[in-house]
Amino acid sequence: MIIHETNRLRLRHLSGADAPFMLQLLNDPDFIRNIGDRKVRTLAEASQYVLKNNVASYEQHGFGLYLVESKQGVSLGICGLLRRECHPHVELGYAFLPAARGLNYAFESARAVVDHGRTSLQLPRLVALTAPDNTASIRVLEKLGFRFDRMVQWMDPERDSRLFVLE
Repeated sequence: MIIHETNRLRLRHLSGADAPFMLQLLNDPDFIRNIGDRKVRTLAEASQYVLKNNVASYEQHGFGLYLVESKQGVSLGICGLLRRECHPHVELGYAFLPAARGLNYAFESARAVVDHGRTSLQLPRLVALTAPDNTASIRVLEKLGFRFDRMVQWMDPERDSRLFVLE
């Protein structure tokens, strides 16, 4: 199911068929360092991860993380909205493979997701979390209009994250 299209990108629901891509993304060293180790090491685990997390979120909340692909069908990353148990707000999240970084895909897809959240889902407030030293993600969030609010330990009690807010 396609959620949104930009000039260069298509955002669609993830499915079990995206397991090879997700396995690659979830094991990227930058993903593990900046977001966390999801401990997904096989195609079967990646397929289960997509079903348990992404597909379940679409069904439960009406939104989730979407596959970001080029109009030519090349999988580049994920971007979307998350509802986590560790905090009360809807969160913007994104991650891209190394080859897709620095090409403005994160901003382009996140802008589409923020617009979708505001207009279609009527969300008055969005938050985003970054690792304290993830300057690339911080720049994307600031360009989108998010502002730094404070340091939090929502995802990992032993690790600080920067909390950004868009109201």
